[in-house]
Amino acid sequence: MKRQYFFESYDWKDNDGLSNLKYCPACGTKCEKKEESLRVRPVCPKCGFVHYKNPYPGVVVAIEKEGKILLGKRAPGSFQAGKWCLPGGFVEFDDNFVDSAIREVKEETDLDVEINAILSVSSNFLSSDLHALVVSLRATVIGGTPRPGDDIVELQWFDIAGQLPEMAFSADTYLIEFLNENTADVISLV
Repeated sequence: MKRQYFFESYDWKDNDGLSNLKYCPACGTKCEKKEESLRVRPVCPKCGFVHYKNPYPGVVVAIEKEGKILLGKRAPGSFQAGKWCLPGGFVEFDDNFVDSAIREVKEETDLDVEINAILSVSSNFLSSDLHALVVSLRATVIGGTPRPGDDIVELQWFDIAGQLPEMAFSADTYLIEFLNENTADVISLV
C-alpha cells in the first residue's frame, strides 16, 4: 500500500481560513488585507497584529490487541456523529503530542495506554473551518477497562483485517488498512 499523507473531505485548495476575520482580536480595529510572509493576510493597521490561520494539531491512536483494533462511535452533536473512529483529539497548548494521545485515549476509552510507535503524520482537511495536522500513533493497553467517554458513546474491538463500520474519517480507514498490510513500517518510540 502506498503511503498517503493528505486526506480531503471537501475541496480545500481555495480556502485560506481567513475570510471570516474582520476585526483584530488584540485591539478590535478593522483589519486590512496585506501581503505578509508571501500570503495575503488580515493585518491590523493600528497595532500591527497579523492573523495566521494554522491547522489544529491532533493525535489519533491505534490501539491493537490480538488482531483487533479499538474504535469508538461518535456521540450525537459531535463532528461526524454516529460514525466510528480511532480514539484521538487535539494537542493542548501545554501538552506534547504523546501526553495528548494518552490523555485523549483516557478521556474517550478510560484505558491507560503506552504509546509505542509513530505510524504517520498527515494533513486532514475535514471542513472549511477545520484543518488538522495529525500524528497517528500505535499503543498497547497497560490498564483499565474500556468505557466510552467524552464524545464517544460506544467502544468496540474490530478485526483489523475485517470489515470496518462506517468510519468518520478517511484517514482512520487508511491507517487501519495500512496497519493490516505494513505492520513493520513504523517508527518505534520504545
